[in-house]
Amino acid sequence: MFVLVNLKTYPCDAVAVAEAARDVDASTDARVAVAPQAAQLERVAETGVETWAQHVDPIEHGSNTGHTLAEAVADAGAVGTLINHSERRLKLADVDGAVEAAQRTGLETVVCANNPAQIGAAAALGPDAVAVEPPELIGTGTPVSQADPDIVEGAVDAAANVDSDVSVLCGAGISTGEDVVAASDLGAEGVLLASGVAKADDPKAALEDLVEPL
Repeated sequence: MFVLVNLKTYPCDAVAVAEAARDVDASTDARVAVAPQAAQLERVAETGVETWAQHVDPIEHGSNTGHTLAEAVADAGAVGTLINHSERRLKLADVDGAVEAAQRTGLETVVCANNPAQIGAAAALGPDAVAVEPPELIGTGTPVSQADPDIVEGAVDAAANVDSDVSVLCGAGISTGEDVVAASDLGAEGVLLASGVAKADDPKAALEDLVEPL
């Protein structure tokens, strides 16, 4: 089970969360990774945790002030990137370009989408994985696996119908080990979460609770 923790721009200690994730990853069969802000990528990667970017742009080297270049992300130590998170939405053509940019540099990709129909469209672009995240549930503590399990099952089916090699992650409201198990039972191969760890008083304890049932 893949547990990808998105730190967003929360006022947490990214290095401390990374160290906690690294230690929990070493003690479980789950795969645990952290996605910090771009400016923190190198420091987080230096902890030894699997490090992901929160975004890359569909660009190459050149005149692209203020954009995030996939090569720079990889050079900083990231091994993967989120694309099209609901808080950083892109047009479909730009999602396609961002996936191509990531693949050009060897970055693994997770493309986020809101519902099964969008998951199918995202899977057609050839990412490594897609993540279904209804925006209205993000940060609520109410997991989509409980609020609307049909969305997760529909996303799994939609991705499989397009490309069976594309994994499906379940996001939005994930905060406990029970949520992770529920996502797995619905066919997801991983979870994407943020506040449940990034806002926790004890990130390591929060991560241990997430992976304990696994």
